[in-house]
Amino acid sequence: MHPDLSFDQAPPVSVPYRFFLTAPWFGVAAGLLLVIQGGDALVSRWTPQALMLTHLLTVGFMLQAMVGALFQFIPVAAGGNVWQANRLASLVHPVLAVAAVLLVLAFPSSTPALFHAAAGLFAIALGSYGLIVGIALWRTPAQGATILTLRVALFGLMVTATLGVVLAIGLGLQKSLDLFEWTNVHAAWGLGGWALMLIAGVSYFVVPMFQLTPKYPAWLTRTLPWAMLAVLCLWSSQLIGDGFVWLRGRIWLMGLLVATTWGVVTLRLQFRRRRKVPDITLTFFRGGMLSLVALFISALLFEVNPNWGTHPRADVWLGVLILQGVFVSVINGMLYKIMPFLNWLHLQRLCGLTVVPPNMKKMIPDVSMFWQMRLHFSALALMLCSVVWPILTRPAGALFALSCAWMGVNLLIGVKSYRQFKVQILASGAGSES
Repeated sequence: MHPDLSFDQAPPVSVPYRFFLTAPWFGVAAGLLLVIQGGDALVSRWTPQALMLTHLLTVGFMLQAMVGALFQFIPVAAGGNVWQANRLASLVHPVLAVAAVLLVLAFPSSTPALFHAAAGLFAIALGSYGLIVGIALWRTPAQGATILTLRVALFGLMVTATLGVVLAIGLGLQKSLDLFEWTNVHAAWGLGGWALMLIAGVSYFVVPMFQLTPKYPAWLTRTLPWAMLAVLCLWSSQLIGDGFVWLRGRIWLMGLLVATTWGVVTLRLQFRRRRKVPDITLTFFRGGMLSLVALFISALLFEVNPNWGTHPRADVWLGVLILQGVFVSVINGMLYKIMPFLNWLHLQRLCGLTVVPPNMKKMIPDVSMFWQMRLHFSALALMLCSVVWPILTRPAGALFALSCAWMGVNLLIGVKSYRQFKVQILASGAGSES
């Protein structure tokens, strides 16, 4: 067990689980959208179908999983007290889900009311979440690289949400925003400032603890958030002037280089792990890090060869690598480790010292996670092929939908296991309801 973990302030298990159980079904919707739309959905990043797909994964799958993870991680690993976590989660969870659905529905119809409703709901949910979680992160007595990285991640979420709300209102009012510039900045803050920083900050704990690797080097943990912030500020300058337009490609590569450095260090640590037994979470994480390396190489090739880089499907290729390849892979693997661990943690607190809680490996069957993992990476490979050969889009979407549905079922099995063991503990008289 990690020596710095503190379980006294851990919220009820229902707080993170409601987010975890919702996330996969947005992935299912994304896959089914590809099945329905076929190759036309991936013509370019700007089609309504591509925008729907992107936001099903970002404000649906990713946002649900990451918001839920922070509810648990901040009290346990960062020592922060999230005020009224249960009530906050009861507000944020459904509002975020409804906002995501409304936003996705707004793109094909361009209905102003849907854009405005989604913008308002996101502002309410993420505003309240950012305020309360931000206070917890600010007041925590803990120090170190993880705390700094999580603060940067939360700041990135607030910037992303603000830009997104402005874009949604602008689209609803049909104002003449520079859609290309605003969307690029919005996406950079969401993927680099929020998602990457959160996963990196969490990885400083979970990779050494669960994957039995050496610690991340101090030079990386100290410089990563500041380097990413510097790149994002340079990238955001395009909103206020054209002074850095000629540097845009180089800034983009700088940001990817910062992210890929973390990915390569993670891979190196994993190869030095103390325990060589195969682990499903480790494989998911490695797949995500290899996708990050492939993303950097692809972007570099597109920059060197403008004929490739200016093709409308080049952005789609990069999008598949970063969303499905990096973030869905890593989040999928983390959920398979976080949920059994939380089951064990809460059952341990229920048992006290009289009964040993069940092993974490009994929470979700390994064989079910293994085959879902294989299906996920098969879907990723087929999705990349479909960017080149659009006829493969529908099979790729079907595989991805099936993979996400399987993940959702596996997480439900984890919850069922928790409930069954809890009932057994209470029936034995070893624990009591709190």
